[in-house]
Amino acid sequence: MARMIYHDATGPARIDPQEKPVFVCMCGLSQNLPYCDGNHKMAKQNEVDGKLCIYDKARQSIVETRDE
Repeated sequence: MARMIYHDATGPARIDPQEKPVFVCMCGLSQNLPYCDGNHKMAKQNEVDGKLCIYDKARQSIVETRDE
């Protein structure tokens, strides 16, 4: 069953304290979930405020935009 999940985060969540910080994906576009791989940068470049962007199943390309 497919579900539409709204993500409005534009960056990862930083988890401390550890030897090195861990960054968890909050935008839903990472190819390395649950960890951030930097794909939120693509969202910042391609998404428009006030529009709902629907990505393909691979979470790599916008296939549709709608008014929110």
